[in-house]
Amino acid sequence: MLQQVKNNDALGTVNRGTPCESGLCTLCDSACKGKCETWLSCLEGRKMLYPRRFGYSTSGSSNVTSVGMGYHALRIQGYAYGSNGVPAHLTDDPDDCIFTNVNIETEFGNEIKTKCRIPMMTGALGSTFIAARYWPSFAIGAALCGFPVVVGENVVGIDRESVLEKGRISKAPELERRIELYNRYYDGYGAIIIQMNVEDARNGVAEYLIDKYGNDIIIELKWGQGAKDIGGEIQVKDLEYAQFLKNRGYIVDPDPFDPVVIKTYETRNLTSFARHSRLGSTNMHSVEQTRESFMDSVSYLRKLGFKRITLKTGAYGMENLAMAIRFSADAKLDLLTIDGAGGGTGMSPWNMMEHWGIPSLALHAKAYEYCKILADKGIKVPDIAFAGGFAREDHMFKSLALGAPFTKLVCLGRAPMIAGFLGSNIEGALFPERRAELNGHWETLPPSVMEYGKYPEEIFAQYESVKNRVGEDEMKNIPFGAIAMCGYADKLAGGLQQFMAGARKFSLDQISRNDLITANRETEQVTGIPFMTDALNDEALRILNS
Repeated sequence: MLQQVKNNDALGTVNRGTPCESGLCTLCDSACKGKCETWLSCLEGRKMLYPRRFGYSTSGSSNVTSVGMGYHALRIQGYAYGSNGVPAHLTDDPDDCIFTNVNIETEFGNEIKTKCRIPMMTGALGSTFIAARYWPSFAIGAALCGFPVVVGENVVGIDRESVLEKGRISKAPELERRIELYNRYYDGYGAIIIQMNVEDARNGVAEYLIDKYGNDIIIELKWGQGAKDIGGEIQVKDLEYAQFLKNRGYIVDPDPFDPVVIKTYETRNLTSFARHSRLGSTNMHSVEQTRESFMDSVSYLRKLGFKRITLKTGAYGMENLAMAIRFSADAKLDLLTIDGAGGGTGMSPWNMMEHWGIPSLALHAKAYEYCKILADKGIKVPDIAFAGGFAREDHMFKSLALGAPFTKLVCLGRAPMIAGFLGSNIEGALFPERRAELNGHWETLPPSVMEYGKYPEEIFAQYESVKNRVGEDEMKNIPFGAIAMCGYADKLAGGLQQFMAGARKFSLDQISRNDLITANRETEQVTGIPFMTDALNDEALRILNS
C-alpha cells in the first residue's frame, strides 16, 4: 500500500491528519486551520500549481508512483509535437496553441445536453448536517463556476419543517432552499441534480419536484455509493428528533420509543441515535427482476414529465456494474456516476469504508471495458462520471482519460466541501456577529490565513473575479465559501488545461486512453494501459530502424 506523505515542502502544504490518496486527510474537519493542497487552493487558486519561493529555491518530484495499484500509478503521457482539437477560431500556430486556450467545457445527456464550464460535479450532499450548514457556499460556488451540484437523498424526509399529507410531501422548505440558492446564480452552465432513494420515493419527492420545478431539475436514482453498501446514515442527539425520524418511516438505532432506551437517554448514558435508510431492491432476486423494476422506475419518472434522469451506483462487484451500465443504456439515461470504494462525506461505518467494495481504479477500468463492449455492439453508452477519491487536476485528467470517450465528468465528493468550511470560518472570524449563522469555528484569523492578508480582497485570489461577475452590489450576498470554491475550481481548471496542452489535446473530447501510461505492471494488468517503457515502443523502434 502506498503511504502518502503528510507534507509537501515544494507547495508548502501539510496535512493535519493521515492523508488519503486524494491528498485530503482521512478525517476532514470543518474547523481545520490548514494547510492541505485543497485548502490552500481555495485561497490561492492556480498559484497553487507551482512550487513556492520562486527565485530562491529549486524543487524536484518525489516520484513515488511505482508502488501498488491505484490512480497514483497512472502517469500522463506528453508529446513533443502535434496539436489536436484546436478550437475552430484558432490555428495550430504556437501563438494559438497555449494552455490558456485549451477548451475544458463539457456536456452530458441523451436528448437534452447539459453544459458545464469545467468537467466536474459535486458528490451527493444530502441529509448529512454538514451539507445543510454549508449549502450556500456549495451551491452558489458551483453555480458561479458552472458545474453541477447534487442534492443527496433524504433531505425532505429529515426536514422537521417539511409537511407530509397522506404520506406525500406537500411542503419541503430545506429542499426548496437548496434549489433556489443554486438557481439564483445559474447561468446556463451546470445543473442541480436531486437524488432519490427508497424513502424519497415513498414520500413523493419526484412528484413534488416535477410539479414545482418541472424540467429545471435533473432527478437521480441511487444504487448505493462508494462509501458503503447499506443505506445512508446520520447521527442525531435529540430524543424528540429521533422519534420524529422514526415516525417518518426511517430506521432509527436504537429504537427511540423503547422505554429502556428512553431511560438510558435520560440518564445520559445514551447520547445519540443513528438514522438509517433502507436497502433498495431487497424483493428482487434475479437480474431480470431487477431490470424490470428499474425500467419501471425510469418509465414512471418519464410519465411524470422528467426529461433528464441519471443513476448513481456504488462500488459493487462486476455483475452489478454491468447491470448499471446496460440498464442505463437501455433506459437512455443522461448520466451514470460510478463511485469507487473508500469515499464518504458523512457517517459511513469506518471499517466498511476501509474493507468493502471495489477500489476506484479497478472499478473504473472495468467500467471502460464494459462500456466498450456495448459500444462495439452499436449500443449507445450513457455518458459516464467517475467518482471515488479525487481532489486534484491530475485526478481529473487521469479519470477522464481512463474512461474515454465515455467519461464526461469527474465527481468530487469531499474536496469541494473544504471551500465551504474555509470560507465560512474566515467570514465568521471577520464578522463575529454572523459566526453562528455561518457555522464558522474561528474567533480570529489563524496565521495560515493572515499570511495572505486580513481583508477578503487580499485573502481570496478569486475575489475580484467573482465581484466582476456578479457586480459590486450583489457581492454582499456571496458567501466567502463560494469565493473559495471559485479559487479551488480555478486551480483545477488551470492545471487540467496544462496537462491537456502537454498531451497536445486542446479540447476535452480529444483526451484518450493513449494519454496514459502505467508506472508498474500490476496497474498495467488491471487497466490495460501499457507500462511506460512499452507505450509507443514500436513507433520508437521504427524510427531507429528506418
